[in-house]
Amino acid sequence: METLDLLIVGGGPIGMACGLAAQKAGLSYIILEKGCLVNSLYNYPLNMTFFSTSERLEIDGIPFMSINAKPTRPEALEYYRRVATSRHLRIKLFEEVQNIAPNGDTYTVTTPRQSYSARHIVIATGFYDIPNLMNVPGENLPKVKHYYKDPHFYAMQRIIVVGAHNSAVDAALETWRKGAEVTMVIRESGIGSRVKYWVRPDIENRIKEGSIKAYCHSVIKAIRPGEVDISTPEGTVTVENDYVLAMTGYQPNFSFLEKAGIALSKDEKKYPAYDPDTMETNMPRIYLAGVVCGGMDTHVWFIENSREHADRIIAHIKG
Repeated sequence: METLDLLIVGGGPIGMACGLAAQKAGLSYIILEKGCLVNSLYNYPLNMTFFSTSERLEIDGIPFMSINAKPTRPEALEYYRRVATSRHLRIKLFEEVQNIAPNGDTYTVTTPRQSYSARHIVIATGFYDIPNLMNVPGENLPKVKHYYKDPHFYAMQRIIVVGAHNSAVDAALETWRKGAEVTMVIRESGIGSRVKYWVRPDIENRIKEGSIKAYCHSVIKAIRPGEVDISTPEGTVTVENDYVLAMTGYQPNFSFLEKAGIALSKDEKKYPAYDPDTMETNMPRIYLAGVVCGGMDTHVWFIENSREHADRIIAHIKG
């Protein structure tokens, strides 16, 4: 079995950036991705527009051209696909890493297809795989969705959107414009501070005029096939409902990190242990890259400010 210089877990933009940096440094490497190329971006809503401009989403200095001021999901998928194919990245898709185990001076990485040997590991798995649950009765009903894709599906339906940040606001506005009856359930006092500035006036005006109903300082209490109980400051309100879109955020696969031996902080943030100068974890020669570094604090790292992780890691390996 060939022993690679580097094995990268995750084929998103940052995993790809690590592969490009390894390629440039003359290291033998492979990228393993459990889904399709840039799987997390693929699972974004069909009509999503990025907050960042296109040049801030570029990797390895490869230009990202967009016809819009802010690039869209289809443009991003096309960009990263072209980068992967034009640079001949060594990447295997739909191959999930199941285990990372020390083996002397190397690590053995196991997938359903085969085992790999590598001197160094980069984990760049993001945080989009595991939704934050509401932990309420009825959350397991088929009508409850933690991922939102296309507004047409919800046309003429009674929708509850849980959350007040970008995903929730996009889902509320898009489904309302397709004819859904939309109610938002917001834990805080109003729309989140991180909502895209060009979208905020739209959602606030729709709520103000009553087109979209919003319950603030409120949470879902129980979900049943045709209705939902909402706990509000005025008491419990029961509303008729066809679908619940729980845009409650996501979290990294902490059990995977712990299984690899990476220490997590004991507080609710679950920050993984790593050296910010080298990105090396408490496990020798295992590195973290991208948004997975933030633990539950998923609004710290993005594509634009974690692209440099790749260069730090490769410099440490070469040094």
